[in-house]
This record gives sequence, C-alpha cells and structure tokens, in this order.
Amino acid sequence: MPDFQSPTLRGHAAMLLFSALVAGSFALGARAANLMDPAAFNAVRFLFASLIIGTLVFFGPGIKKQDLSAPWRYLVLGGLFSVYFVTMFEGLKTAAPISASAVFTLTPVLSAGFGWLLLRQVTTPRMAAALALAAGGAVWVIFRGDVDAILAFEIGRGEMIFFIGVVAHALYTPLIKLLNRGEKPLVFTLGMMVAGFILLSLYGAPSLMRTDFSSLPKIVWITLAYVTVFASATTFFLLQYAALHLKAAKVMAYTYLVPAWVIAWEIALGGPMMTAAVMVGIAAVIVALLMLLLD
Repeated sequence: MPDFQSPTLRGHAAMLLFSALVAGSFALGARAANLMDPAAFNAVRFLFASLIIGTLVFFGPGIKKQDLSAPWRYLVLGGLFSVYFVTMFEGLKTAAPISASAVFTLTPVLSAGFGWLLLRQVTTPRMAAALALAAGGAVWVIFRGDVDAILAFEIGRGEMIFFIGVVAHALYTPLIKLLNRGEKPLVFTLGMMVAGFILLSLYGAPSLMRTDFSSLPKIVWITLAYVTVFASATTFFLLQYAALHLKAAKVMAYTYLVPAWVIAWEIALGGPMMTAAVMVGIAAVIVALLMLLLD
C-alpha cells in the first residue's frame, strides 16, 4: 500500500496537480495574450499572488530573520520566472496553445542538464532515453506532425520566443534546491514572487501606466484570476515542494502531461479536436513520463 505520508509520493502528487493547473494557463492565456501587454499582465499577477501567499505565510509559518538572508536569491529566482511568464504570453500571441505547451515539454531535457551542472544529479541511461523520446514527441507536436515542416525546420515566432522562457524555467528548478537554506516552501515562494513583482513592475512600468484596466475584456480578468490563484500561487508552492523532494529531471518530467491536459482544456473551452498526427506526439511524451517515473 502506498505510503501517503512519504514526502516523495507527495512530491509526485504535487507535480501531477501542477501539470493540470499549468495547462489551464496555456488555454486561457492564448485567449488573453493579445488583449494586454505581457509584462503589465504578469506584474499584476505577481502582485495578487504575493498577497495570497503573503496572507498564508502571515497566518502560517511567518517570516524569520534568517529567511531574509541573501535576498539576491529571490531576485535570481523571481527574475527567471518573470522571463518565463512574459515570454509565454508573448509567444501565445501567435503560437497555438498545444504547440506552446509542446515547447514547454522540452524543459526536462534542459532541466536534467542544469541539474548535472549545478547539483551533479546524474541522468541514467533510461532517463536519457525517456528524455530523448519526449523531446522527439514534443518536436512532432510543435511542427503539428508535418514532416516537411520538420525537415525545413520552420519554427513559428511564438514558439521561438517561448523557448527562451523554457530555458529560464529549466534553470529555475535545480536552483531552488541549490539556493534554499532551509526556508519553508511558502516563505521561499513568497520571496520569489515579491522579487518577481518588483522586477516586472520596473520592466513593465510604461505598459502599466498605459493600461486602461476599466476597459479590459472579461476574458482578461478571468485569465488573470486563474493564473494568479492556480497558475501562480498554487503552482509555485507545488513546484517548490516537489523540487525539495525529487530530482530536478523527475520534477520536470510532469511537464510531459501538460499537452494532454491542454487538449482537455481546449475541448472544454470549445476548441477544435487535435489531429491524429498530433496525438502521436502526445502519446510519445506520455510514454516518456512513465519511463521517467518508474523505478
């Protein structure tokens, strides 16, 4: 019988929920990306998420003096996640949600590399094979199963922009374990989000000043509410928790489920069904997930 008190099992459960929640940000983000500047949108998102997590910290573990040591750590992590979210929404202006989520599945390959460089976490031959299979499936989905497009290597502008953010996200995961000095996940998450808000507010100040919040369409507020509560505050905490108990490559292995969840989100929101060719790529990344998770 599974040991539900096991931090490892809870880490896996956290990442399963993480993948489902992240998928929603792709589906909703694509519908709001062209309606508000990405930097301004994410500055507001980080502010609201900081207030939510800050409230939980206030009534929970609280902030100790040692939690405030080396604040540059929070700036580094907040900066990386700011890059990820801004490039995600910039990319979704032109990239389809399923295609962007396929780019996201390249994260484990990069995360495994960063995990070795920073933490000397070794990737076994089976894990390497799984990562290669998933990367191949992701490429297949990104090019929508079009062999001619793959051979011509015709990558869309949105996918290229988002890939920059994916690299930042992959580096973020092993850095959590490297930079954490015993802070509680909630406290560490709050520090990162506050730092991200400060950085995005400075970077996106002009667009924030230009934005007429009273005239924004309803879908922008729906997306903002979702990404604040579920794809920011909740997923940040889930990722922080899992990264402290699982290897970086296994943490990010759950990103392989995101395209499958995006398909479900798209269907639920009235989007088109995926083609059989695209589903082949999705199947490949799910097989890779199972290869990575089985001991």
